[in-house]
Amino acid sequence: MVIRALIADDQGMVRTGFTVFLSSQPDIEVIGEAANGREAVERAALLKPDVILMDVRMPEMDGLQATRQILTSGDFLPKILILTTFDLDDYVYEALRAGASGFLLKDASALQLAEAVRVVAAGEALIAPAITKRLITEFARLGGPRAPTVRRLAELTERETEVLTLIAQGLSNQEIATRLIVSEQTVKTHVGRVLGKLDLRDRAQAIVYAYETGLVRPGE
Repeated sequence: MVIRALIADDQGMVRTGFTVFLSSQPDIEVIGEAANGREAVERAALLKPDVILMDVRMPEMDGLQATRQILTSGDFLPKILILTTFDLDDYVYEALRAGASGFLLKDASALQLAEAVRVVAAGEALIAPAITKRLITEFARLGGPRAPTVRRLAELTERETEVLTLIAQGLSNQEIATRLIVSEQTVKTHVGRVLGKLDLRDRAQAIVYAYETGLVRPGE
């Protein structure tokens, strides 16, 4: 299966570099580019990519606004990978709240870029350790859980709740399987049920949900 990607960045050289490298990958096809957030929204609606590489700071409409608009349109739900120059970017928390599936620093290697596209396309969360630390700090600053969403946790089985907790701690499916002494396929099944029951798009949203409901607290 070929992953169809859209690149949104206001720097032409960045777009060209990303396009040239990603297009050389047998499983990735760059189907379009956008020079600002507004163009990203328009091209996304027209081209319906699987993954959008979205720069944070762009003219006319920033990456956060574009992400929110694309993912609330209702027509389709691409995975959005936020590109940022700084690992402590103020957009981290709000971008995840808006539905972004992960973050990648612009100084990442070409191979890391391609792998990031594959990871988010597969429904995995991609959050670097430094960014995760900032995210947890933000959850701590915001205080307690948001009560209206807590009741939905009751729909999960004990094992599904356990899996959600481990997802929020940043564990991969393989690591969760090792921790619970089950097969990786079993973990994938549990993850799918958790996302379905809680109406979440992917693991990135599951991490946000777990913290906001108080299932997992900063420091645990």
